[in-house]
Amino acid sequence: MDSKHIRNFCIIAHIDHGKSTLADRLLEHTETVSRREMKEQLLDDMELERARGITIKARAVVMKYRYQGQIFELNLIDTPGHVDFHYEVSRSLACCEGAVLLIDAAQGVEAQSVANAYAALENDLTIIPVMNKIDLLNARPEEVTEEMEHSLGVERDDVLRVSAKAGIGIKDLLDATIERISPPVGDPNTPLQAMVFDSHYDEFRGAITYIRIMNGKVQKGQKIKFLRAGTTHEVIDMGQFAPQKRPCDELQAGQVGYLVCNIKSIDDVNIGDTVSNPQNEAEPLTGYQEPQRMVYCGLYPSDGQDFSELRDALEKLSINDPSFDFEPETSDALGFGFRCGFLGLLHMEIVQQRLEQESDVDLVQTAPNVTYRVTKTNGDSLEIHRPQEVPDAGEIEEFFQPVVRVNLIQPTEFIGPVMKLCQDRRGTYKATEYLSPTRAMLIYELPLAEVIYDLHDKLKSATRGYGTMNYEVLGYFPADLVRLDILVNGNRVDALSVICDRIDSDRRGRAVAKKLKIEIDRHMFEVAVQAAIGTRVIARETVPALRKNVTAKCYGGDITRKRKLWAKQREGKKRMKSIGQVDIPQKAFMAVLDTGQESK
Repeated sequence: MDSKHIRNFCIIAHIDHGKSTLADRLLEHTETVSRREMKEQLLDDMELERARGITIKARAVVMKYRYQGQIFELNLIDTPGHVDFHYEVSRSLACCEGAVLLIDAAQGVEAQSVANAYAALENDLTIIPVMNKIDLLNARPEEVTEEMEHSLGVERDDVLRVSAKAGIGIKDLLDATIERISPPVGDPNTPLQAMVFDSHYDEFRGAITYIRIMNGKVQKGQKIKFLRAGTTHEVIDMGQFAPQKRPCDELQAGQVGYLVCNIKSIDDVNIGDTVSNPQNEAEPLTGYQEPQRMVYCGLYPSDGQDFSELRDALEKLSINDPSFDFEPETSDALGFGFRCGFLGLLHMEIVQQRLEQESDVDLVQTAPNVTYRVTKTNGDSLEIHRPQEVPDAGEIEEFFQPVVRVNLIQPTEFIGPVMKLCQDRRGTYKATEYLSPTRAMLIYELPLAEVIYDLHDKLKSATRGYGTMNYEVLGYFPADLVRLDILVNGNRVDALSVICDRIDSDRRGRAVAKKLKIEIDRHMFEVAVQAAIGTRVIARETVPALRKNVTAKCYGGDITRKRKLWAKQREGKKRMKSIGQVDIPQKAFMAVLDTGQESK
């Protein structure tokens, strides 16, 4: 097909603004999918995506649309909306010439809307602003249009009004994609240059690679080379998604499709890599990065006998999701398990839920923590993925923590509570921007460790559900950090150790000890719960023993009879304490993080 009749675009939106529903209507209107095959959230084919109402994996679909007597090929690349998958979104945007920016007519401009708009502008994409859900009773079309003008810099007359659910304005949107978005500029007669924007693993055909051809063309049976990975393969099968796989013999500059090359490991396919011809290599495309894992936690089987099942489940899941990694580790408290690295907190939740749902493995998860960096006094640099890896205080020259810029959008009456929330978490105020007379955006710099656990939940509570947030990683900055150890019955429980700010350590140690006193069940002996930094104990709580009233039968007589029974009981408790094991429930591991930020 002539490239002037091709349009490549994506839909970008905040979560729950109707992105998947709009994609359904586009597929229906272009008759890509028949009414009999149609179902809600057609492109979200993962059960977890449907249950949570979010897009996790990128998808591509080609649609044929007749406009002014000509057939146009519209390639829609459906992208995840969450910040955890920002790199995958950036590669998908690099494969497009335009983006449909979707805003909810009731909720207005939200944090992720602003972030997505800037990401699209960085990739020089033509933005088509669209207001969705205009048929809702609580829609605010005029106010939201004003917000879009202020925060996104769009012209009022350029905003299209649609209702994805009711099918209103879909034809106008399709016409606008052809009129406003420029056709691809690639030359089919130059050496092959294609970008990998996603992949998934098929157990029968190996890794299936999603590509956008920038220049040149690729044909069935030819040899191709992944420039970053340095591997060469033969194209066994190829085609486009419509939305199911539709084979073809050739893809040329401007088109989007898939390649099957009998690749047995998805590790050989890197998102952002460049595909070229081994005999006539093109220049690698810019922007490639290794997956940057920011959050780590331990996953252990609740029953130690299930270790091999958990390992098999993780290996199976990593085949389709190479962005998380895992390695075996041992904990004194929890036994054998795995240390897993994730792109972010949502990514961690998704992996955990998929393990429990798809593989039926009952998990114990330790408190999540972020990656730190340490410079030792001898000049060595370390990456710290868990508190146990922190060297002794005397060996540390400088401690570095990841810092993020957080954009928080909320109604103006909640600015005070949100500012207090950020300041309680060691935030640095940067700016306030008013999107409209009733909505404002606060910009703060915060340590990532303060963001990942419950900042979003606390924001929703502080703003009665109206606040939204988005963050981007700025880098690593020096901080005064220490390792806070938790000792139960005199033994350090490595899975309960955390890294925290020195100023905050005393308060946090006392809060953890109090919380664990509640969470740990009473035993037949006294259990001491201590918080310590190095050899200095900063807090202690005691879980009292379960006691039997051994003097109940002594209804009279000399007091020495009771004293003998009490002494005998004490000796028994002492002996029991020396050999007894303390059972620590799963709730206790999350209690380390939930130490009552409100108590500050």
